[in-house]
Amino acid sequence: MKREKFTILESTCVPLPLGNIDTDQIIPARFLTSTEREGFGEKLFCDWRYDSNGTPVPGFVLNRPEYRGKILITGSNFGCGSSREHAVWAITGYGFRAVVSDSFADIFMNNALNNGLLPVVIPSDLLARLTALVTEKPGTKISIDLENQLLFVPGTGLQSGFPVNAFMKECLMKGVDSIDYLLAMKEEIAAYERTRKG
Repeated sequence: MKREKFTILESTCVPLPLGNIDTDQIIPARFLTSTEREGFGEKLFCDWRYDSNGTPVPGFVLNRPEYRGKILITGSNFGCGSSREHAVWAITGYGFRAVVSDSFADIFMNNALNNGLLPVVIPSDLLARLTALVTEKPGTKISIDLENQLLFVPGTGLQSGFPVNAFMKECLMKGVDSIDYLLAMKEEIAAYERTRKG
């Protein structure tokens, strides 16, 4: 699947500083009725975002106009719980391209990378400072440089490197998923197989 290439993302952010946000909170199980990726963004954090009548909850961060952007900043152990890919589809469907935390559930992290969402792990102390800054100054922009694996806030001195799987990094930067990446190399793979048979 072709995607937008991820090189340097500069964006304002949405702070959601809660720990242990599980996949059922990200996208409630009652919405898992489709295997198509479209339409899940409007259900992101549905039970926090809307009341029982479907009315937006004014205080929830996604309903506050001052908080917008392509980067979600959240708490520890984000994406725990069941392994549903729909959680990532909801996050990307809303418009996020990266999630910043000090830790992610392993399955969520793999699902994120496989679906074009970059999970950025930074130290806890920096996450706390970043969350406070973005909460107090909603217009703050953060830059995420995937090639150099660096997150930084221009003009503040706040920055951190972050780890990322080398193969998935290559896929993100080329704007392809892992299957398309391998299909693009089919001639090289076939040539290698021929040498093995010889």
